[in-house]
Amino acid sequence: MSPKDKFKRVRELSRNASLLCHEKFHGASRKTRILGAGALFLAAFTLGAAGFAPANPDTSDAPVHPIVKDLPLPNLQQQIAHLEDQQNTYISQERVRPGDTLASLLTRLGVDDSDAANFIKSDATARTVMQLRAGKRVIARTSDEGQLEQLTTTLSDNSNSSSPVSTLVIDRHGDKFQARTEPAQLERRVEMRSGVIRSSLFAATDSAEIPDAIASQIVDMFATNINFASDLRRGDRFTVVYETFWSNGEPVRTGRVLAGEFNNAGNNYQAVWFDDPGSKIGGGYYSFDGKSLKKAFLKSPLTFTRISSGFAMRLHPILGIWKQHKGVDFAAPTGTPIHASGDGVIDFAGQQTGYGNVVMIKHWSNYSTVYGHMSRIAPGLRKGMKVSQGELIGYVGMTGWATGPHLHYEFRINNVPRDPLTVDIPNAQPLAGNQLQRFRAVSTDMSRRLALLRPAGSANATLAAR
Repeated sequence: MSPKDKFKRVRELSRNASLLCHEKFHGASRKTRILGAGALFLAAFTLGAAGFAPANPDTSDAPVHPIVKDLPLPNLQQQIAHLEDQQNTYISQERVRPGDTLASLLTRLGVDDSDAANFIKSDATARTVMQLRAGKRVIARTSDEGQLEQLTTTLSDNSNSSSPVSTLVIDRHGDKFQARTEPAQLERRVEMRSGVIRSSLFAATDSAEIPDAIASQIVDMFATNINFASDLRRGDRFTVVYETFWSNGEPVRTGRVLAGEFNNAGNNYQAVWFDDPGSKIGGGYYSFDGKSLKKAFLKSPLTFTRISSGFAMRLHPILGIWKQHKGVDFAAPTGTPIHASGDGVIDFAGQQTGYGNVVMIKHWSNYSTVYGHMSRIAPGLRKGMKVSQGELIGYVGMTGWATGPHLHYEFRINNVPRDPLTVDIPNAQPLAGNQLQRFRAVSTDMSRRLALLRPAGSANATLAAR
């Protein structure tokens, strides 16, 4: 519709509306006429807008201009020749099988390369491929003709979680090969498992696909509460959260147990690992209220065969008089390692009359320990040095007033000697302050993880520190 036609239509509609209003409001009151005039104005405005609104365009008369362009067809022969000139590589992976030889492994990998096989046999680094245990994954990249371009595998010692994990890489450079090892890029994962005791702990962990190294850590975590040789009951349950480390999608190492829960004979014990940068071992296990599960002091600083003299009155072997023996003598061969019985700071390391070579350690809360008659003190040990529980501090001897090789061990509270065999050994110092705040964040996360695997309706846990 042309603009002229639209205007004509609107004029007719307005005239009709005006006549209608005149008929309706003739003789009406002034108020009615005002309202009617307003309604007429709005109607006229609406009709005008509708009349002048653009209509859908009419494209029937639009001009059409065809465009014609010649496109060259692809040259298939050139494409085929180009693909034939390219060097294609193939990547395959295999796992070492029991009884595998180098030849059988390379054949399954698609390697047909005598030079590569001879290099692996002769090179000290590359020869590691021939010593891989069953189950290890090997990845090979080969050419069209089966020539080895690269071979890689991850090297790790699962028996030692602290040993480095490396990647063995064998590369071809022209007609020669080169073998090297480089640090592996490890991916840390957190895994959660649970199990039920049917016969033994290790049988249960095997059934739950928990590594033996993790099972051993479970024993260490709860050894102060559970005798795993005699206390286990059929139906006991456990849950564990632990680290694993992966390289190229393959598990290469187990890490630390991060949290654990053990229900033994109706008693539920819990433990959670907390990192402590100030500790030489990196942290320790705590109950979920922040109390350390580790005893502050070892009962004995060394593995001994017998106690040669206890904490009591005795006839002094050197002076020949009755005198209070203020410690315990642990008989052991000369050179037996002596370990710090608790965390602390070296207060003295040297020689003193009677004690001979002696080390004195100050611990927290007015505790201190003394280690006398050493044959020698551990190298580098000096006053002011921090030591951790179990750390080597010296070796058994018979220096000073001693008639045979033994360790004289004293346990003091406020510098007063106490019998180390009967004194009530406290737990290690509990967390406080900022450490406790950090611990609560860790323990909350681990508590939720343990709850995911806990049987429905189980009772609230009794803290392992109790």
